[in-house]
Amino acid sequence: MSEDKEMVSKRIEEFLSCLLISVGALLASFSVVCILIPNDAIDYGTAGIAIILSKLTHWNLSACVAGVFLPFIIAGFLILGKRFGVKALLGSAVYTVGIAVFEQIPFELNTEHFLAVVFGGAILGAGLSLILKNGGCIDGSEIFANIVVKKISDKTGKNFSMTYLLIGFNACVYAAVFLLINRNAALMSLLVYVVATSIINHFTDHYEAIKQVTIITKDPDKLVKAIKEELNKTCTIMNSYGAIAGENKTLICYVNYFELPKMKEIIAKNKGTFSTVSTIDEILR
Repeated sequence: MSEDKEMVSKRIEEFLSCLLISVGALLASFSVVCILIPNDAIDYGTAGIAIILSKLTHWNLSACVAGVFLPFIIAGFLILGKRFGVKALLGSAVYTVGIAVFEQIPFELNTEHFLAVVFGGAILGAGLSLILKNGGCIDGSEIFANIVVKKISDKTGKNFSMTYLLIGFNACVYAAVFLLINRNAALMSLLVYVVATSIINHFTDHYEAIKQVTIITKDPDKLVKAIKEELNKTCTIMNSYGAIAGENKTLICYVNYFELPKMKEIIAKNKGTFSTVSTIDEILR
């Protein structure tokens, strides 16, 4: 009976997660189509590449978004796993459909460009925060950075932040805007990036940074084995003592933001644990 309740609870949780990803994708597409593009600004990441492509070729924007996103989503499926791939596909599909719908809806924000771009960037950041908080992703740059970090981590055994990869990717996007569109669009788009990422970092606690998971348990062997098999990560194990629980073990493991849902699943399967997650700016070796 308890297993049935747990199954129902998981399904409800997954449904709410997918619903919030969809809401976030609609907010992001509304911001891009109805506020940012009319005010000479664009989104960042692969969405920015799609907008540049649409502006230069006059192709349909939603078709450009779908075409640019698709290779990254397929790569996410193959390398980062089915669970991640499904949520990335859901977010990207809703975002693309939202763009197609909002392009047909007349909307005008009667204010100066600067205020409109700040407001649009805030809405974009709120939408992307909802997506990231629920294990989704609609931007190929995040998938690309995640794959590169995972490959390096698997080969070296070291953990790396996605920060510099994302900054480099978006620097190339804004350089393209500056060279191919115009200077004002590049500056306005950079403002969008600053506002949106500030909102995202506030609600996701710097999703691009490394996360330290600390687990206190009396039976570490199953956890260590599952973490190694399912995440290809190792743990540091220390002896610890609780005032009430007595002797136990403390495990410390480093993962990235997109690996956290899988880590939470592993921990949930092992009852009698106490866990915390913290953000790590840098690891010195």
